[in-house]
Amino acid sequence: MAPKTESYRKGLTSQEAFLLSTLARGGKAIFSMSDARQVLGAKTRRTLSLLSKKKWVLRLRRGLYVIVPIDAGVRGSESFIVHDFVIASHLASPYYVGFWSALNHHGLTDQIPRTVFVATTRPRKPLKVLTSTFRFVQLAPKKFIGIETANFDGAEVRISSKEKTLVDCLDHPELSGGIEEVARAVYFNHGEFDWSEVRKFAQKGGSVAVFKRLGYILERCSLFETYRRVLARIVLTQGYPKLDTIGPGQGKVNERWKLRVNVELDPERWMY
Repeated sequence: MAPKTESYRKGLTSQEAFLLSTLARGGKAIFSMSDARQVLGAKTRRTLSLLSKKKWVLRLRRGLYVIVPIDAGVRGSESFIVHDFVIASHLASPYYVGFWSALNHHGLTDQIPRTVFVATTRPRKPLKVLTSTFRFVQLAPKKFIGIETANFDGAEVRISSKEKTLVDCLDHPELSGGIEEVARAVYFNHGEFDWSEVRKFAQKGGSVAVFKRLGYILERCSLFETYRRVLARIVLTQGYPKLDTIGPGQGKVNERWKLRVNVELDPERWMY
């Protein structure tokens, strides 16, 4: 038997309707306790508790809510899904969605990470919101470049461009599914990158390890001659970072790229 509206999503009082309509007009489909308090004042906590029980708002985490639209149906918040990237946009400031999450968004990997990776400038502990885990990656302000906006369910979300995503993943393979996942992205999608942008973002980020890993990957994928300009006049400083930051500490030293090659990259087996 189909649920009746009155047994699931109960009607609104004038005060509840006023709060939701005011927030909606203000473009705050996702709102904080503070936003609601500016509208209602002292009765805010009680009102939000009732709205949550009536399934007109969905509590994302302590102090953060989303208005459940009419078209969610009589089950209201029980059947309403909020895109993880939209939630991410309300969890930190400044921020952008990046690393493995952005790699998947841009179609550079078919692997779907279980964690949403969010770059920000301050250290933050991971958060569990609804059924998803959000991991925050502290970056220097100079690395907040190469960011674009994408629309998810009518909300604009900041996300790294394809080129910045590649640079971030080369800088932190451990946040990107491992170096093989990054190498596969290069191998199968190399024609989609603006390589002058890749070089620019890598230089501005200041991590020589990015160029070391990229040079090695291009060479292993038989793409170095095609894209050698990306590494032109780049000085590879001393020091031998691991090719894969989540791989073992042991491995052969590659003198050309000044890397400790601790995992094998074999493009031939990626074809099958």
